[in-house]
Amino acid sequence: MSLTSSAQIGRSDTNDENILLTNPSFEDKPHSGAGGSRVIGWFDCGAEMFPGETPPDIHPASVGIEPYFGVTQKAQEGKTFLGMVVRDNNAWESVSQRLIKPLLPGQCYGFSIYLCRSTTYVSATKVNQLKMQPFTNPCQLRIWGGNTFCGRTELLATSSIVINDRWIRYQFKFSPKARVNYITFEAFYQTGTLFQYNGNLLLDNASPIFPVQCDEKMANVEKKDTPLLKQKPLQAKPLPLKTEPPIVPKPVEESLAKVNSKDLKEGQIMRLDKLFFAADSSSISQKAAPVLQEVVSFMKNNPNLVIEIGGHTNDVPPDEYCDRLSSARAKSVYEFLIRNGIEQTRLQYKGYGKRQPYVTNKTVEGRKKNQRVEIKILSLNG
Repeated sequence: MSLTSSAQIGRSDTNDENILLTNPSFEDKPHSGAGGSRVIGWFDCGAEMFPGETPPDIHPASVGIEPYFGVTQKAQEGKTFLGMVVRDNNAWESVSQRLIKPLLPGQCYGFSIYLCRSTTYVSATKVNQLKMQPFTNPCQLRIWGGNTFCGRTELLATSSIVINDRWIRYQFKFSPKARVNYITFEAFYQTGTLFQYNGNLLLDNASPIFPVQCDEKMANVEKKDTPLLKQKPLQAKPLPLKTEPPIVPKPVEESLAKVNSKDLKEGQIMRLDKLFFAADSSSISQKAAPVLQEVVSFMKNNPNLVIEIGGHTNDVPPDEYCDRLSSARAKSVYEFLIRNGIEQTRLQYKGYGKRQPYVTNKTVEGRKKNQRVEIKILSLNG
């Protein structure tokens, strides 16, 4: 099925099954978000989520108009395009609108939009308002479905990290689990990134949302448009810690090294504080081996113990990614213990994703602590 798009607002289309977006090419009088203006047909979600932050920018494509923030990209279609940023203070931009008819559960839909990244993008930040900072790190597009403006009830689709500096048509297919009346486009940090950073995402020429067969394959990116650039590592720096009330931890939590065998109880939880994984990885590193050998010794010294190995993440990545990664990390520990002589019948593993934070996710230090592996005692008697 072909994808269509237009710069016109409130246009018509011959296919009644297509769900047309209002102002899909983000046509408006050029303005920077610093002026406080919003985009025709789109609701600014940042004002709801992050009070005091500026809305997204409408960048000009016309020669002779002063570019905003150093962005000189030409529009893919029409005269203007949308620019959104992610910030190093854990705030990001997104826009939303009500659909002319809902997406229905169990049905599959296709959608495309042109995305790219500007290699020049400078702005002041709340952390440093006196010095212009680069916002050139790549980020990704997340598409949410909900039943209110900016509703994030269901993550419908996520793009790969957008590193290309020329327009590329990104294609998506999604099947909502529940009725969706509103759609939200959100710029978000690279999956697995521990520290928030400054980055930008440019959007233009969105297609209608159209029905597809659920078994129809769609490429995420039309690679023929332009080659991808090699991604540079993010130059992110930790934010100053904020004073936030911690989330109340579980009733019994101790470090494994401090546990006295006589004091063990069913349901007791011990954190492996010094067990670290590389970003987006579940592989056991050499540095982790001493920590896991301590677990092996603990299990051999308590031969009737049955435990669960639980993996946990912070709340930055999407739910599905967190569940998969936390489960893979817990399984890696499980397999290490088996390889080192612990009976399989004494072990279970489970990935909890981001559902059980140990402390707040609103600080860098909190997110680091929440990305953890724990051992829970299921039985003292085998």
